[in-house]
Order: sequence, then C-alpha cells, then structure tokens
Amino acid sequence: MFDGDRSPIYDILCETDDKEKIIVEMQNREHPNFKERMLYYASEAIVRQGEKGTGWNYDIKGVYVIAFTNFQMTGYGGRLRIDAGLTDLQQGGLFCDKLRLIYLQMPCFTKEADECENQFERWIYILKNMDILERMPWAAQNAVFQRLAEVAEVSKLSKEERIKYNHALKRYRDTLNAMTGAEMKGRAEGLVEGLAEGEHRKALESACSMKADNMPAELIAKYTGLTFEDINSL
Repeated sequence: MFDGDRSPIYDILCETDDKEKIIVEMQNREHPNFKERMLYYASEAIVRQGEKGTGWNYDIKGVYVIAFTNFQMTGYGGRLRIDAGLTDLQQGGLFCDKLRLIYLQMPCFTKEADECENQFERWIYILKNMDILERMPWAAQNAVFQRLAEVAEVSKLSKEERIKYNHALKRYRDTLNAMTGAEMKGRAEGLVEGLAEGEHRKALESACSMKADNMPAELIAKYTGLTFEDINSL
C-alpha cells in the first residue's frame, strides 16, 4: 500500500450465479465524498469486466452497491433508504439496469426489536444493535440469526478466519486513511512533529483512523507497533 494507491478494498464483495457483482460497504464515520466513493467502487467493478480482443461486445453484468452508513448524508436526512440508479432525465424512468446504488442510513432506523414488521427490518435492527444480539427475543427462533450471532463476535472465528479478517481489516483501514489523508494528517500532526521516521508517522495516522472506529487499543498497538501511551494521547 502506498499513498497513491486507489485500489478498492471492499468490506464484502459477492458474485451471483449470473456473474453480477454485489458490493457491501459499512461506513462508520462521515466521509465528505462518500457518494462519489461508492460510485468509484462500482465503476471499478464494471471496468474490470472488460476483456481484451475483439470478441467481447460489452456484455456488462450488473453491479449493485449496498452501503450502510452510521451517519446521515447531507440532503438526505430522515430517509433510511436511498435508492439510486441510471435514469432518463427527460422522460423519467430507468435508463440502464446495470448499476444501482443503495444507501441505508442506520441513524434513521429507530424501531425496537418488537416493532420490526418483516425480515428486512429485523436485519437492519441486528446490524444496528450487534452488541445486544443475545437479548433478542426472536434470535433463537431463526437459524440464520443464530449463525449471525455466532460470527458477529470476532473472538469466535477460527484461526484462519481471524488471520484473514485481521489482514482485510488492516488493508481497509490503510485505504480509508489514504482517502482521507488530509483529515488524518491534521489530527496526527501535533504528535508526529519532529519525528524523523516516516513509518512512524504513517502508524500514527493509521491509529487515528482505527481509534475513531472504536478499535481496541490492544489491536491498534498490534497493527501499528505504537505504544499505549501514543495511542491514548490521540
């Protein structure tokens, strides 16, 4: 990973039997260009379908982005779901069904467990309240929810799954830090002043991002090599 790297690192990337792509992103902190960032991710997934030679006729498979945000985007307050696509601006209606962007603003969902009316609302409630899964009255009644409750705790992952999870998480944090470098640099500037080692500077910037996403200090220290004193002072 380097400062100029723009390779997309997805939270979840799925492929259907028809080769369509489903990108799932979870954004905890507000990002000034989050809509554009998701468009960039979707565009990358489309462009990568291109094949060399004259045989390919632009048979693009659909790309769908589902973004969960822990904040409300400017201009879309109060709406849980924002559903966007390619439309005909003159006549209205869908122009092309190969691209779809769905944003789910979690702060807009305020229902309690016993108020959820369907499976969609129950999934949203679970994602918003991952810390209280064991107290859900209907979690034990559904095998899917039981499995979700099991994998929700990282500590229950196998050794191989934990290694993959930690590696993907570190790469994601690094990429997020690079995309919001100006903001992270400002927060870490007071601490890194006078430090000669560039790697230590990057570690401090990454730690700011990790701490903002409520990652435990033990994991931050593990991935960055910083001391607890440095981390606590951020």
